[in-house]
Amino acid sequence: MSTVKSKKLQVGTDASASNNFTIYQPATPDGTLRIGVGNADSPTEVARFDATGMISGGATPDALSTATGSAPSYSARAWVSLDGVSGTPNINASGNISSITDNGTGDYTLNFTTAMPDNLYALVMSVRRGAARVFWTSTLSTSSARVIAANLSQVQSDETMSVAIFR
Repeated sequence: MSTVKSKKLQVGTDASASNNFTIYQPATPDGTLRIGVGNADSPTEVARFDATGMISGGATPDALSTATGSAPSYSARAWVSLDGVSGTPNINASGNISSITDNGTGDYTLNFTTAMPDNLYALVMSVRRGAARVFWTSTLSTSSARVIAANLSQVQSDETMSVAIFR
């Protein structure tokens, strides 16, 4: 068996660089495999694979690799577990949430780290208390979502809640 070593492999020989793909390692190796559009001398990165097989960069899969059956599985664009009971709202854990704004009792604005493509997204909310609660949103924008928690009498109350956002 022989081994061929190269930092770049160009697939395609078209004179127009946009018709070629290049598989390459960055100038400073970092354990990633990159795919670019263009000739080997100056490709533009469109996808990156790390040692775990994760894709980043321009590649965004439509369905998760763990999906089974014919229906696709989609991931949340943002999520947060927030503690609104202990005074100032606190982020317990999150993805794509940069901060929370406290607008008053039971009224929170979730600020996104990376903006949504539009404001046509869906929110799923839940609380960690046993009593029945209602939720609603008052403002959905590309940069934030305002959510409100209340009891069945629509009296707003600070809550420890989880929110997931899909689009």
